[in-house]
Amino acid sequence: MTAPAPTVLPGRLSPRRPVPAHIPRPEYVDKPAPERFTGSEVKDAETIERMRAACRLAAQAREEVGRHVQPGVTTDELDRVGHDFLCDHGAYPSTLGYRGFPKSLCASVNEVVCHGIPDSRVVQDGDIVNIDITAYLDGVHGDTNATFLAGDVAPDVRALVDHTREALDRAIRAVKPGRRINVVGRVIEAFAARHGYGVVREFTGHGIGTHFHSGLVVPHYDDPDYDDVIQTGMTFTIEPMLNLGTHEWDMWEDGWTAVTRDLRPSAQFEHTLLVTADGAEVLTHP
Repeated sequence: MTAPAPTVLPGRLSPRRPVPAHIPRPEYVDKPAPERFTGSEVKDAETIERMRAACRLAAQAREEVGRHVQPGVTTDELDRVGHDFLCDHGAYPSTLGYRGFPKSLCASVNEVVCHGIPDSRVVQDGDIVNIDITAYLDGVHGDTNATFLAGDVAPDVRALVDHTREALDRAIRAVKPGRRINVVGRVIEAFAARHGYGVVREFTGHGIGTHFHSGLVVPHYDDPDYDDVIQTGMTFTIEPMLNLGTHEWDMWEDGWTAVTRDLRPSAQFEHTLLVTADGAEVLTHP
């Protein structure tokens, strides 16, 4: 059987988009790495309210960019849409300048698992495009992503997208105070296995709040070593990446773009959650 050819190759990068001077920047912008998080994963009521606003704005930005996902658009144009939307609402695009990332969102097409850098590539009929966008507003981050269909997508790829969304929904329903964080990955991996999908292991969900990524790690596969107790007031992301083939991936020379090793499609969805007394509240609804 002949190996598939890549559908995505590196394109041309446009110049960095400016952010108006009055918009506050996260501390890490254009530094090699962010400051280490030393606070609590459980947030106070005031921080949670700020996160509600940041997460709602991120979700609105996700949907606005998603409306532009169609054949003929470049991923760079999708970046412009997301960048302008966040800046127009007084938010900083969290990815811009994070560990050197050059753009305001990640646009991951087809076999790109995550962290695709928007460039001159034109979206083709039948592509799937994951838009991962994060808003920094009033000192906190809201992080979300979704996979959008461009034109006439093959049935097996459309099913992958639908099942990845369902995997996230099932994982959210499993979040309860007192359970261990690895319940998330147990649910996702069991569901993915029923459909024969690979579950990417090395990219995980994470704690979030005043820091883009805190120390909390949320794997999407069953790993008993990640056994933090879920507590009311925690905020974190769940963002499973399911592949039509192998879970293995390779990294491009840019140090960001991860692609499936067998070059088959990958889909992803992400929400930022708040743990409540009886479950989890999704903060990243528009």
